[in-house]
Amino acid sequence: MIALSGLIAFCVGTTLVYWLRPFQVVAHDAMVVIGCVAFGVFAPDFLWQKVWRSRSAGLTRAPAQGSWDRTVTKFAGLTASMGFIGLLYWLFPEYTTNSPFYQHFWALIKVLVPAMLALAVPYLYLVDRRMEQPEDNLWHLGRFVLFQWDGVDGRAVGQQLLGWVIKGFFLPLMFGYMCSDIVRLYNYDFNSLQSFREIWEFLYFFLFYVDVVFGTMGYVMSLRLMDTHIRSSEPTMLGWIVAVVCYEPFWTLIGRQYLHYGSSLSWGGWLSNEPLVYGIWGTAILILTAVYVWATVIFGGRFSNLTNRGIITGGPYRFTKHPAYISKNITWWLIAVPFVVTESAAASLRQCLLLFMVNGIYYLRAKTEERHLMRDPDYASYARWIDSNGLLRFLNRIPAIGTLARLTLDHRGQSEQRAAKPGERG
Repeated sequence: MIALSGLIAFCVGTTLVYWLRPFQVVAHDAMVVIGCVAFGVFAPDFLWQKVWRSRSAGLTRAPAQGSWDRTVTKFAGLTASMGFIGLLYWLFPEYTTNSPFYQHFWALIKVLVPAMLALAVPYLYLVDRRMEQPEDNLWHLGRFVLFQWDGVDGRAVGQQLLGWVIKGFFLPLMFGYMCSDIVRLYNYDFNSLQSFREIWEFLYFFLFYVDVVFGTMGYVMSLRLMDTHIRSSEPTMLGWIVAVVCYEPFWTLIGRQYLHYGSSLSWGGWLSNEPLVYGIWGTAILILTAVYVWATVIFGGRFSNLTNRGIITGGPYRFTKHPAYISKNITWWLIAVPFVVTESAAASLRQCLLLFMVNGIYYLRAKTEERHLMRDPDYASYARWIDSNGLLRFLNRIPAIGTLARLTLDHRGQSEQRAAKPGERG
């Protein structure tokens, strides 16, 4: 229901933006689409699902006495979080305001930051009145920056800053990709859609546009009132490395200089003389890409890398724990076809080994994510169910894969014990 209403709102927003294309105000058009999708996702969440009543939101139905002292402290924590990310943007040349890729993101910041600061105090006050444990990570950071160090939890401060580093890293990328897709949509020649190849190219592009819109909206809309707040951030260095290495600016070095598995031949050139197989192969790529996008859309407003913002068990996640990674990695094999011998058998073997290494990075991403999420008892229960009933449960019987899976299982009891410790923050 939520995914469907979000997709309908996405279509409305994209249609509106396409009508406004003569004005070419890309960043503002992207904000319109994000706003439409957010409304489509959160309106049924708030009015029908009543997500603020869910246990994971940590809110009470009856408001308590408000605390302006805590509200001011949390506002200090919010401004410190934003200031910390601003410092990183100023420090690292990647985020210069002169960068063509980030120009639209800076236009977003000029609107988003003042809006957040204007709405923060009333929002923090109202939510604080209903919080079961109002002294959250934001409060601890506020106490820290206000030099009220008595009772400050260093882990809570670290988790607060980690959550904002995740937003600060991924939001510029997602918004930049989204704006690039909108510009492409502005200039798309729909009269050219007269063959399977042209239709395939448009659908492949459009599916990723859908993905990046929902992903961007997820990074923007992190709200406890909507139960999309960050419960915890990835605590291990390995988890961070295998995640961020898959994105720019790091992938430019790793992907192109070390793990460049592509060749001059792609699936289209390989099957250009076989129209039936070409159509079947291309359709398979689109179906797998649609599964990948479905895995993003089903998150609604909870999508984010490196965080636990609520456990998703519906959509493609009812079949496997990692539908996005599985579909994405299979798609790369179908598109690049590194197993097809063009130059020599040795060259093809090299390309296959390099792509296996890329697959290995995503395997590590999956396993580090599982280790992180296993601290949540809901995910532990879900993981056990998937291992017994999931679509790929047979893989556990393959010796090598089964051994790796059991290594993960061996840590589940420890993870559940950590999740059950009183006073531990998730």
